[in-house]
Amino acid sequence: MSTETPTVALTPGAALPGWSLPITPTLVVSTAIATRDFQDVHHDRDVAQAAGSKDIFMNILTSTAFVERYVNDWVREQTGEGAVVRGIAIRLGAPAYPYDTLTFTGSVESVEDGVAVLKVTGSVSLGDHVIGTVKVAVA
Repeated sequence: MSTETPTVALTPGAALPGWSLPITPTLVVSTAIATRDFQDVHHDRDVAQAAGSKDIFMNILTSTAFVERYVNDWVREQTGEGAVVRGIAIRLGAPAYPYDTLTFTGSVESVEDGVAVLKVTGSVSLGDHVIGTVKVAVA
């Protein structure tokens, strides 16, 4: 793995290509367990529904990881190397339930002092699931 900052030609306003991910019960449960989030609303439908949810739902650690993957895959496509992420700031909105699709879109907000700020949105059928920014080092 290279420790050098990858060179990415970024222009404010440029759009990242979309990426869609089907949400399955297995995805929700396995990623919750993988992130050591044993909160029952992420793996037990009965408990989630008793708590007022329609179904089990994706946890914030998984949502954050998919935001990072979306950006990292795009940078890798541009440079041949993974992104050097300097920060991620997100907020959650609509829940991401099984049998829905999580669709990511993004754009370059700014590029200053070797850091690009990318705006990222992950949407489901109920609305925006995750909105935020990712700071990526650029040369």
